[in-house]
Amino acid sequence: MVRFSASQAVTISVPPQPLSMEDYLSEPERLVYALVDSQRVEILGPNLFRVKVRAIKFLGFALQPVCDIEVWLEAGTVRLRSDRCQLEGYDSFNQKFSMNMQGYLVSQDTAKGKKLRGQANLVVTVDLPQAMSLTPKPILERTGNGLLNGILITLKQRLMRQLIADYSVWASSPPSVSSLP
Repeated sequence: MVRFSASQAVTISVPPQPLSMEDYLSEPERLVYALVDSQRVEILGPNLFRVKVRAIKFLGFALQPVCDIEVWLEAGTVRLRSDRCQLEGYDSFNQKFSMNMQGYLVSQDTAKGKKLRGQANLVVTVDLPQAMSLTPKPILERTGNGLLNGILITLKQRLMRQLIADYSVWASSPPSVSSLP
């Protein structure tokens, strides 16, 4: 078994708007759509989403993760958790693979205005195929950790672009008009 992990923190300045960021964050689907293109999201329930992550390449394999993500509001903090993830097309491999992602996002007032602060942690545990047993574990770990960190950086960059853009549209729209993708 090999364990890979990565963590990313984020701080986003929130522009003043007529409607509060806290009200915006009370709609979990908005955070999911800020993280992932809406074409890749299937709504399973009010706080549960199935997300088809972009295909990733790892040690010669093209992997298509499909993850169930739960998003909920708890004491003013948006929480995100995914502990179910399957690799499309690799049914036998899925028994040897687990992924756990946890994150949060909270709105805070500062001397310079409102900010969103958050963090995401991603852990993958996998029993690699026998053919990879000859690869030194430090190289595997460095490669896997780098891959997970790259995934979190991509999500962070998209979140920083999309969340504030969507919030600005949402906050300036009449209440009866939905601006969801």
